[in-house]
Amino acid sequence: MILGLIFFMAGWYKCFQMTPIGHATRFFTGPYADSWIPHWLLLAIGVAIPIVELAAGILLIAGWRTRDALIAVGAILILVTYGHLLKEALFSITGHIFPRTILMVLVFILPGSEDRLALDHWIPGGIRTD
Repeated sequence: MILGLIFFMAGWYKCFQMTPIGHATRFFTGPYADSWIPHWLLLAIGVAIPIVELAAGILLIAGWRTRDALIAVGAILILVTYGHLLKEALFSITGHIFPRTILMVLVFILPGSEDRLALDHWIPGGIRTD
């Protein structure tokens, strides 16, 4: 639930207050214009991340397709880590990347069959395998 709320609220803010285009401009196309990454890729990733955060957050809160949501969250964390390290090689990940990664790994390794509040537990033929 906590990990879901973290990503849901980040996605909500970036989608409905900052807007995905605003997010891409502020955090991707502007700061990384001088990097090796092409503008179109920066724009695409910058626009996609808020939407993926919002969707993954909702899925994690509901406990539905949890594994898929965790894979999406993991991909975002890898991208964010790489981006920060591209700008600053000795960037400290302890602020927000590391705690989110720890929560993600914990949710990933905990047995889904024990989470009786998750939709994955109640939907017949759910995707979780333990």
